[in-house]
Amino acid sequence: MIVVTGATGHLGRGIVENLLGRIAASEIVASVRDPGKAAGLAARGVAVRAGDFADAPSLEAAFRGADQVLIVSADKLGEEALRLHRAAIEVARAAGAQRILYTSHMGARAGSPFPPADQHAGTEADLAASGVAYTSLRHGFYAESCLHMIGDGLRNGELRTPEDGPISWTARADLAEADAAILAGDGWDGVTSPLTAGEAVTMAEIAAIASDVFGREVRHVTVTDEAWRDAKIAAGMPAIYADMLLGTFRAARHGDFAATDPVLETLLGRAPKTIRDVLSEGV
Repeated sequence: MIVVTGATGHLGRGIVENLLGRIAASEIVASVRDPGKAAGLAARGVAVRAGDFADAPSLEAAFRGADQVLIVSADKLGEEALRLHRAAIEVARAAGAQRILYTSHMGARAGSPFPPADQHAGTEADLAASGVAYTSLRHGFYAESCLHMIGDGLRNGELRTPEDGPISWTARADLAEADAAILAGDGWDGVTSPLTAGEAVTMAEIAAIASDVFGREVRHVTVTDEAWRDAKIAAGMPAIYADMLLGTFRAARHGDFAATDPVLETLLGRAPKTIRDVLSEGV
């Protein structure tokens, strides 16, 4: 039996949807904070159980009987995220899961200027120390995150960013499909190869691609880190999130997100979507 946490989120639901095409619904458990939001999955034969990383007893019930548990990383920052993931790992271990899987990040490393990458590295260390077979799914940077960061600039024709580096932006739907393939297949021991699209691009290259896709010029302008951060805060973004997003550019300058690997294409049996594909679908 496979338990998928966060099964009503964009990624978790996508994983469950893809699992339904590979294994029987009776072998899938959707662990969610609000079971009412998973009624559609329940109607298709998926067992829906209430489970909250911050509520260990609920996780114990949600993970009961699991052969594999997929921990979809919490949408939290810092020590809170690490604490929630540790709780889920411990409950999965105590429940007798034979394998724990975790949605990590291609740039995971201790000390990364991109805070979530540092957190993912911490959770990977906790998984390695758990004594249970594990798989850390090193996801490429979500293309949807790119659009969230720069969509306004693409729409208004001037993309203003700090100095950056190439990033292999990867469609979340492709990653959900690949995760399901790993869950339903022979598995993967330890840390996966980077699960990425086939190309890494800079912001200047994205502006050029957007110009071609939209049929109008999108200029790229490089600004200082401080100017970019100040503009985001002035526009209403909380400082903690402005700092986090600035860390994306700083880590990219170090090449943390530049890797590409054919393993995602192999898992999908087709070429992953490119950033051009994503932009063509609309910003």
